[in-house]
Amino acid sequence: MPDLSFRIGEVQAMADAAVPTITARLHITNAVANEAVQSIVLNCQLQLQPLGRSYSTAEEGRLLDLFGERERWGRTMKPLHWMNLVVKVPPFTGDTEVDLLLPCSLDFDVAANKYFYGLERGFIVVDVMFSGTVFHSDEHGAMRIAQIPWDREARFQLQVETWRQAIDAHYPESAWLRLPRETFDKLYEYKVRRGIPAWPQVLNQLLDAAEQDDAPSEEVISAKGVVQ
Repeated sequence: MPDLSFRIGEVQAMADAAVPTITARLHITNAVANEAVQSIVLNCQLQLQPLGRSYSTAEEGRLLDLFGERERWGRTMKPLHWMNLVVKVPPFTGDTEVDLLLPCSLDFDVAANKYFYGLERGFIVVDVMFSGTVFHSDEHGAMRIAQIPWDREARFQLQVETWRQAIDAHYPESAWLRLPRETFDKLYEYKVRRGIPAWPQVLNQLLDAAEQDDAPSEEVISAKGVVQ
């Protein structure tokens, strides 16, 4: 029966991918000498580990929506599920390498994407947990099937810059916001009715108006001065 171990090697942004993608080189070793592995259907679950690294003041502000105030992070900062992958590993004896293709996204409904976007620099610790099915040959050449134990894991460090390179290759200086259709229709009507040519101008106009509404009036400021 195969005794498999896993290790992540080189991690980099993938050039010329159809979608933003990071590749992680996965090294697989079978400790049982001269045993032929016919194939593996490998399940990979990736989790981000936000604890164990430092955060700047700017990052703290951008992560407020995800973890709350810094004093609460000891309770709120938990591992974040990133993705599940299924990888088919071809035949090998001894050891082999395959690429894990990690698609990246700017869907801010996903907690992991909020976390990526909130970071400026440094690295993120990623845990990979493995399971799946191994097809192998016994000493008589007969086909056998075995399950990968649930305790098989690997860990690697993903540089924030690598994630940004993957995203910027497709969406340079851009971000995406998914809206309910009803909300979009209202924004579109606002844009058309006022003859605003571009979406950034629509949002900037609305933000400027909101800031003016939030700003205290001169009468309020004067009244405060009198009270003081």
